[in-house]
Amino acid sequence: MPDVMSSSRLIGVGVGPGDPELVTVKGVNALREADVVVVPVMDTGERGRAEATVLHYVPEEKVVRVVFALNERTDRARREAAWDAAGERVAELLGQHDAVAFATIGDPNVYSTFTYLAQTIGEAVPGTVIETVPGITAMQDLAARSGAVLTEGTEPLTLVPVTAGATVLKEALSGPGTVVAYKFGRQAGEVAEALRETGRIEDAVWGSALGLAEESIRPAADLGGSPLPYLSTLIAPARRDGGRGGKL
Repeated sequence: MPDVMSSSRLIGVGVGPGDPELVTVKGVNALREADVVVVPVMDTGERGRAEATVLHYVPEEKVVRVVFALNERTDRARREAAWDAAGERVAELLGQHDAVAFATIGDPNVYSTFTYLAQTIGEAVPGTVIETVPGITAMQDLAARSGAVLTEGTEPLTLVPVTAGATVLKEALSGPGTVVAYKFGRQAGEVAEALRETGRIEDAVWGSALGLAEESIRPAADLGGSPLPYLSTLIAPARRDGGRGGKL
């Protein structure tokens, strides 16, 4: 990809976990003020959660679908080729427009595709101003919908992507504080086992498709061995035995 100097802006906009009402006012303004809004799609072509959310706020003709290897975890060469192609497409858009927004589910600085895109553009299109607009995360939405309290007082909060392996999750569950697990749907059985082994299953809750018609929020004790939607979220609250304010 050739280096091209740019004075354009690339804005990563967090559009939340799925419920269109959870896009911030700042996020909506960024989407509407941008010349084009890029949404990531898998090579299978179906409409993703970010695109569906964006279309509540901007007309379809303003949306540019760019294929990212979102579901490619084993073939590194294929993934890298897809990233290069996506970077080239966004670089092309930056050459044509003053402001390009990139919509990402959740927050652009939390396990987001935008992180890699920003790095690619920073190297390939020097001078591009890169900004982010924070978004509501799935753990915040699940906490609100389930009543699970994420943290109190001095409790730590650990966020684990289960794509890193169930061992990482088990280590976190063995420690103090609340543990949140992302992307655990395909390993639901292993997650349930880790929760039981560490004595953390009784108060834990999981959810998927938050804010959407197919929303599911269930106690973790109901977890079996069947896979769940990939973008499932789990909250295992800290052990709280001290009553109100016990961790202050």
